[in-house]
Amino acid sequence: MKLAAIDIGSNAGRLLITDVVQAPGGEVDFIKTALVRVPLRLGFDVFETGRISPERTEMLLKTLESYRLLMEVYGVKHLKAAATSAMRDAANAAEVVEEIRRRTGIELQVISGGEEARIVYENHIAENLNSQESYLYIDVGGGSTELTFFSDGRLLFKESFNIGTIRLLKNQVPKDAWEQMKDYIKQYTRGHNHVTCIGSGGNINKVFSLSKRKEGKPLNLDGLRNYYKEFSALTLRQRMQLYKLREDRADVIVPALLIYINVMRWADADEIFVPKIGLADGLIHTLYDELSRNEQVRWV
Repeated sequence: MKLAAIDIGSNAGRLLITDVVQAPGGEVDFIKTALVRVPLRLGFDVFETGRISPERTEMLLKTLESYRLLMEVYGVKHLKAAATSAMRDAANAAEVVEEIRRRTGIELQVISGGEEARIVYENHIAENLNSQESYLYIDVGGGSTELTFFSDGRLLFKESFNIGTIRLLKNQVPKDAWEQMKDYIKQYTRGHNHVTCIGSGGNINKVFSLSKRKEGKPLNLDGLRNYYKEFSALTLRQRMQLYKLREDRADVIVPALLIYINVMRWADADEIFVPKIGLADGLIHTLYDELSRNEQVRWV
């Protein structure tokens, strides 16, 4: 069975197509078939003007029309599509969502920060980790950072903060927003077992790739600090040339590292695992669960 998820973030739009297969013994495997990313950068409009411009709206529409055609080619039968921080803040979001529905037939849902954090958790990564430990999910996007905290095998909080890479690039994050996130993390992680972080988002995935670490091995806080210092000392073009980064990655990787470093410091965590999860993966799991409850699952 082929499922698809579309994640329209503040920095990029992603299409994930996944084969869901029933393994011997009844277990379900989620096998990624295709992942397409387009740097839409909606946040550059919204965090400055409060609206998505006609030009960027057209870019979004053409991207989704392309995604719809790709899904047809792959034989996708079920789709879940969500938009996050930039669309949450856009005054014309409802108009854009309606135009998307009219032109592409795709029902795009603008989700809250709390819902975004919950959906990322749908990957169930923490359920497979040591129940005696504490784990903090950190999902950094262009417009917001979602935090989800587990300790002793229990979900203790999930929270969204309007601190994201594009907001930082545009100087749209006031000091008190940082203080709010700092106080929240310290308050709710204090007194719990040693905290290990789990990172998601394109930037932490890129840093992990650059680190040449083996899959399943964590990055440490000092290593992230070193990357932050190194990237900060380079111009945008130098980052692109020396590290083979796309421009839309080279500019946001520095503020992303700043967010990860601060969250880890405030949680008193010294390691972060990077299992290559994200909102699109969570949307796939959510869609599968919905289909299962509605008894619409057909193994083909």
